[in-house]
Amino acid sequence: MAIDLRSDTVTKPSPAMRAAMAAAEVGDDQYGEDPTVRRLEETIAALFGFEDAVFVPTGIMANHIGIRMLVAPGEELLCDADAHIVAHENGGLAAHAGIQTRTLPSARGLMDPASLATLIRAGDRYTVGTRALEVENTHNRGGGTVYPISTLREIRALADSHNIGLHLDGARIWNAHTATGVPLSDYGAIATTMAVCMSKGLGAPAGSLVLPPPGHAEQARTLRRRLGGSMRQSGILAAGALHALTHNLDRLSQDHENAQRIANTLRSTGARVRDPETNIILIDVDDAPSIAATCSTHGVRISPFGPKLLRIVTHLDVSPQDCDTAADVVSTALMQSPERG
Repeated sequence: MAIDLRSDTVTKPSPAMRAAMAAAEVGDDQYGEDPTVRRLEETIAALFGFEDAVFVPTGIMANHIGIRMLVAPGEELLCDADAHIVAHENGGLAAHAGIQTRTLPSARGLMDPASLATLIRAGDRYTVGTRALEVENTHNRGGGTVYPISTLREIRALADSHNIGLHLDGARIWNAHTATGVPLSDYGAIATTMAVCMSKGLGAPAGSLVLPPPGHAEQARTLRRRLGGSMRQSGILAAGALHALTHNLDRLSQDHENAQRIANTLRSTGARVRDPETNIILIDVDDAPSIAATCSTHGVRISPFGPKLLRIVTHLDVSPQDCDTAADVVSTALMQSPERG
């Protein structure tokens, strides 16, 4: 069987998770009658200090709803140039909501508050106005980088000083929490709206949640329906998410250790490895697609993350031994590539 390190979304539900899903108490969530969905929503809202949360099928939908609650069509959102919402969500904010994004190139995906402050525009009849800021924590294309909580608080203070919102894309917020020890509620406190994913590091098969401002949960549910995201007996999925939260949050540090394990091996062979902060390893190469293809033929799947960049992501379905094997395969592929010839 291949060792799959393309993403932490490739995990399979464990037998215990499948049993919890099979036993889930369900109802029609569109009518607000699924008790397991409600339990998940209430649990997540409490963890991050929000009034409510809304269960949606995907992280892209959670981001879209959260941002749409802060920015109207024809208004502007500021974010990092490599943010997931602009790099990997297929222009959804523009196509579905008419939202303009303006971006700031940032070191490792982490925006500098002072630089961000220079871009905010009040808006008038001649100039589009900035209505929200967006941060991604951890930052995917930055290599799983973590915003210091002090920086996030500065960005929130900046947003407050301009009376604009702040959306936190927390798809991998669990990894940020694990790496820093910062309470989840502290991350929640900096966000006007927030999105969290259950199907990445935590290993649930599907599902994300959007956390709306106080009193706006029904607006979020209306937007979910408008986007076709309302579900019926979705407590089956919510049960998987609850099981993941209960059993897999405390083990995320193992994924971080495995990422360091792979990075150390690759670095020892001369590979141009960026130091991982969490569970994502980025490697600078000359021909990423070719090297990824070579690794695949030897049973290790990794992602070409651009023409000259490889991404490796550790997760709960790979052991330290798997990571050692993968590191050896990648090292060999790198040493045999033309750039090392």
